[in-house]
Amino acid sequence: MSRVRTLAALLAFALLLPILAACGGGTATAPTTAPAAPATEAPAPTAPPAPTAAPTAAPAPTAAPTAAPTAAPAPTAAGGAAITLPEVDPAKVTGNIIIAGSSTVFPLTERMAELFKEDGYTGQITIDSIGTGAGFERFCTAAETDISNASRPINDKEKAACEAAGRPAIEFRVGTDALAIVVSAKNDFVEDLTEAQIADIFSGKVKTWNEVDPSFPNQPIQLFSPGTDSGTFDYFVEHFFKKDPAPILGANPQLSEDDNVLVAGIEASPYAIGYFGYAYYQENRSRLKILKVEGVEANEENVENGTYSVARPLFIYSAANIMAEKPQVAAFINFYLTNVNDEIRDVGYFPASVEALNQAKQNWLDAQKQ
Repeated sequence: MSRVRTLAALLAFALLLPILAACGGGTATAPTTAPAAPATEAPAPTAPPAPTAAPTAAPAPTAAPTAAPTAAPAPTAAGGAAITLPEVDPAKVTGNIIIAGSSTVFPLTERMAELFKEDGYTGQITIDSIGTGAGFERFCTAAETDISNASRPINDKEKAACEAAGRPAIEFRVGTDALAIVVSAKNDFVEDLTEAQIADIFSGKVKTWNEVDPSFPNQPIQLFSPGTDSGTFDYFVEHFFKKDPAPILGANPQLSEDDNVLVAGIEASPYAIGYFGYAYYQENRSRLKILKVEGVEANEENVENGTYSVARPLFIYSAANIMAEKPQVAAFINFYLTNVNDEIRDVGYFPASVEALNQAKQNWLDAQKQ
């Protein structure tokens, strides 16, 4: 019986083997499918596009440095690009403005005041032509004016007077003048003088024209000069006589703070000679003849390159507290600095350099913060 059970059991086991084989085959295939998994995941090494994408996205840093220089002309403005001041609408400006000083700067300031009015300003601008020195006296000592025209920089004594009056002077460069050494249009013998000859003439070392040059007429030289309150007089004395006015005053020229008086006196005689701002020559060029100095003509190119030796800067002055108390003064100076280069040649002067005008504009901006 046990053998029969054993045989039966063996037979049953034999019959079960195919079924077990089928089930066991399912488990046996697992090792063949498992290696396949790495194959499907292998693309992961190619996935590092992420690092590559990051460098391509990184142009942002390079874009920022490029944008910064173009967006920030301010650092280079002083050397090249012009500074732009806030826009002014003259029609919205109210209140009066009082100006006095240099007769040389007078026609330029007068032109800017006319334009300010044409653009809508309805207040009153008073401009007195009394000379640079007298202008500073009224601005600093008397504290009567809002702006001072000047054909020379303010000196230390004048600065101190301004500070004592509680109105520290701020300088605004507005242009350049070629000092005009002129004779009458009737003069047919002189075209050019050296600086030494000009010094001899205006110091009285030579009294007749033939002493200047034997080919010139034996006629007395008649001298005309701006008055001692004039910045033009100060500049001339500084340039030709090392700041000592004694030589020119000793020569006893006809002095006047009014350049139009000088024009009339010089025009009247072929033996007269004088000097003043270039604008007064240009306005009267049919009546006067301008002389070369050291063979160099007074024109914009020679003023700019420095070969015309008697060129000088032109200024206006005000104070931060005046501009704060009288916004019309700040508005007018803004308008002046913004538009002066469009007008200055027509008036008879030459533009200041970009650097000089930028400094004037920066002075204006700084004054608004005080």
